[in-house]
Amino acid sequence: MRVLLEEILEKLYQQKITPPQALRQLEDFPYQELSFAKVDHARELRKGTPEIIFGQGKKPEQLVSIARAILKKKNNLLITRLSPEIYKKIKKKLPAGKYHEIAGCFTTFKVKPPAGKGTIEVLSAGTSDIPVAEEAAITCEFLGNKVERVYDVGVAGLHRLLNHYQQLKKARVLIVVAGMEGALPSVVAGLFQAPVIAVPTSVGYGANFGGLSALLAMLNACPGGVAVVNIDNGFGAGYLASLINHL
Repeated sequence: MRVLLEEILEKLYQQKITPPQALRQLEDFPYQELSFAKVDHARELRKGTPEIIFGQGKKPEQLVSIARAILKKKNNLLITRLSPEIYKKIKKKLPAGKYHEIAGCFTTFKVKPPAGKGTIEVLSAGTSDIPVAEEAAITCEFLGNKVERVYDVGVAGLHRLLNHYQQLKKARVLIVVAGMEGALPSVVAGLFQAPVIAVPTSVGYGANFGGLSALLAMLNACPGGVAVVNIDNGFGAGYLASLINHL
């Protein structure tokens, strides 16, 4: 805790702010108690990224309170799993931001995030996988990465993937999102040098078991260099890709 406080003081010193401003920055260290949530304001110093809100299951007033606490500290804001219905209830109270409807994400930028080293390519096997792919892409962009999207290039027509071969070869990280049998990450990992983060989706017919078959297929991928996140977890894939791209 002492080391973390020293890092905060050093950061404030470098910003050349006044003592009253520094005191306001140190309010609620290391977290702010909201009765229903503990907002972790020190996370950016520990992790390099501010606290990110998982919107699903939270009441509109809870989302607004947490978001305002984060924005008050001049931190960037990302809310994931935010449905259009809930967004309509909170948008007037959080006007300075952008809602990404396909991804179900809301972003606000107070400061420019540190830039990643290269390009993260986000691929989807099918059009139905795009919402999860967009959650991954928006997360990567929120964390300061250059992102390129290559959608609907699944194994049902591999010639579509090969048309992007030169582009994908330059990627520093590849996020591959697929439902059904979940085969696309294995194909991509066999073709390219960059690490592959595989994201199984719940897209598929009955024997897909809500994405379980795709998850198991990805865990059994033959090529080396494939990491797998949970079903429909575009955020987790984007966060991990950003960590790799900032190394």
